Amino acid sequence: MDIIFSAFIASSLDGYIARLDGKIDWLERAAKNQTGEDYGYHAYMDTISCVVMGRSSFERAAKYSEWPYQGKQVIVLSRKLTKPPADFANKIDVYGGKIELLAVELQHFQVPKVALEGSLCIQSFIRAGLMDEIIITQVPVLIGRGLPLFAEAPEDIPLRLVNSKPYASGFVQNYYRFVRRTKNINN
Repeated sequence: MDIIFSAFIASSLDGYIARLDGKIDWLERAAKNQTGEDYGYHAYMDTISCVVMGRSSFERAAKYSEWPYQGKQVIVLSRKLTKPPADFANKIDVYGGKIELLAVELQHFQVPKVALEGSLCIQSFIRAGLMDEIIITQVPVLIGRGLPLFAEAPEDIPLRLVNSKPYASGFVQNYYRFVRRTKNINN
């Protein structure tokens, strides 16, 4: 069974996932009037067994009153953190090695589907040729500058649109699969 590396993320129409300071007030404002609509997030998370995120994404998630990844294996990518903070000792693992080696380890343990959180984490998996799919919910707002969802790529990276779903709110959700010859996980 091949592992699936996936991301479910929102971006502004101009391609940013947060302001330069990491705030997502523009997203919170846009979603505020969408009572009861989660744009498929909970159904998506039900298919996930492991979450891999960068340190910044972890630090934001750690501030929530309730841990949003209950029942999921969570791996935080960091070279600064060497062990989980005391409050999260039983909730996360910290990994500071190469993404490719982490992918091999997760494949070895037969983890079926991994959610990637945060733009730097997503970009790292794309650069490593490991990314399988991404669901991007575009919010109809231009924020002008911020943290981009995608970074510069050394070459074109083809994707195939699987599904596109517009919402009454003006949000548009696009589900893409990455097109590649082979996946770079060695067994």
